[in-house]
Amino acid sequence: MPISAQSPSPFVIRHGERREMRIGDWEVKPCLAGRFRLDGGAMFGVVPKTIWAKSIPADDKNRIPMVMRPLLIAGRGKAILVDVGAGSGYEEKYETIYAFEDSENLILSLKTQGVQPEEVTDIVLTHLHFDHAAGVAAPSGDSWKLVFPNAVHHVQKAQYDHALNPNPRDRASYFRGRIEILERENAVQFHEGDCTLYPGLDLVTAHGHTPAMQLVKVSGGDETLLYCADLIPTSAHLPIPYIMAYDLDPVLAMEEKEPILDQAYRDRWILYFEHDPFVMACYVDKENGKFVPGEYVNL
Repeated sequence: MPISAQSPSPFVIRHGERREMRIGDWEVKPCLAGRFRLDGGAMFGVVPKTIWAKSIPADDKNRIPMVMRPLLIAGRGKAILVDVGAGSGYEEKYETIYAFEDSENLILSLKTQGVQPEEVTDIVLTHLHFDHAAGVAAPSGDSWKLVFPNAVHHVQKAQYDHALNPNPRDRASYFRGRIEILERENAVQFHEGDCTLYPGLDLVTAHGHTPAMQLVKVSGGDETLLYCADLIPTSAHLPIPYIMAYDLDPVLAMEEKEPILDQAYRDRWILYFEHDPFVMACYVDKENGKFVPGEYVNL
């Protein structure tokens, strides 16, 4: 059922009835790595505030509330994280700009799932922007240490190269010290393009937001879940033209969204939203020819 047919207030959490989810060999569990805020105009690009503010409210600085919602995928003797959030140890200026709230951090979230940092075997980093990947490292004196010391960190090589040589437009999105440690500690496995990480667990690249971002598709039986990363950061970004100003190639981002949403609608995929404070996941519906959230899913 589309959002417009449900609650009259758009600012309520809509997760649906909670259910344990196993997809093929994999059990999928949501995690929370903290909350933060980004400029609403930047998040919705050319979409006017009078429209996007109906979905997500802005504060007096025009920032909208967002979450960092990694996914824990367990099975086949593996404990796999998709993204790790921003982590901790930021200078005051970053705390002020982004209004980080880490009382609900990833380590605590994992512990509620019975997982210690040392037990994480793999981390898939969709891309290396700070709100997705900076949590791989924590301050240690004048340097950094790995938060998940036994994990193999899976990164697209083209994204890694770009992160170390960003352009002026996206330089602020990368925290170099928290990226370089992966290669220095021999903790990274590079990938080049789409691939199967493990049976039922595929990496699907998209390039409009940033070079070689990788979405994660979990599939088995008649169920598929897609971790949308920043191709579709919130359920409010389902309409094709709703593209972020952060996207380096917004036209390409639109072109990449449409076939994925077509297939998600046709094959009843679950879309998992990394940044939506109100909707964790949902199926896709259509209303007047436009993609809208369908049935909400609470993992």
